[in-house]
Amino acid sequence: MKITPLEIKRQQFKKVMRGYDPVEVDTFLDVLSHELEDVLSSNKDLSDKIIELHTQLKDYKNMEKTLQQTLLQAQETSGKEIENSRREATLIVQESELKANQIVDKARMDFSRMKEEIANLKARKESILSRLKVLLTSEIDLIKALEIDDDPSGGDTSRGTGKDHIEIDEILKKL
Repeated sequence: MKITPLEIKRQQFKKVMRGYDPVEVDTFLDVLSHELEDVLSSNKDLSDKIIELHTQLKDYKNMEKTLQQTLLQAQETSGKEIENSRREATLIVQESELKANQIVDKARMDFSRMKEEIANLKARKESILSRLKVLLTSEIDLIKALEIDDDPSGGDTSRGTGKDHIEIDEILKKL
């Protein structure tokens, strides 16, 4: 049974002889009523405060849960971004290596082609030099033959050309 301050104030006791002093009992009941009123008021305030604190705690727990979820998502996202960056870097490196290999292969092919061209040009040069030697030799022989035919002295070849001997190799070197 719950007693209220009002019940304490209204409480009546029967009067008997040799009982308690009614003024003292009334005073005590009055003080007790006020104290109970203060305790009940304080209890109500504390209950309200507890409810308020529980509400705040619930809100804080919700915020903490939201923050944890956000942190988890941020960690997952950063992990995915790092992984994507690594994959992208690997692809860039592979692409670069492929391009470098293509450039090297092309350079090798160009080098090989140029070596072939140089070899062809050298062969053509040798062919031209050989034909030129043959041509010059035949022309010199023709000149010598014409000089011999024109020479009444019988074989002095220095008169027609102005030189004792023509070196074909010297002429070709100058070319």
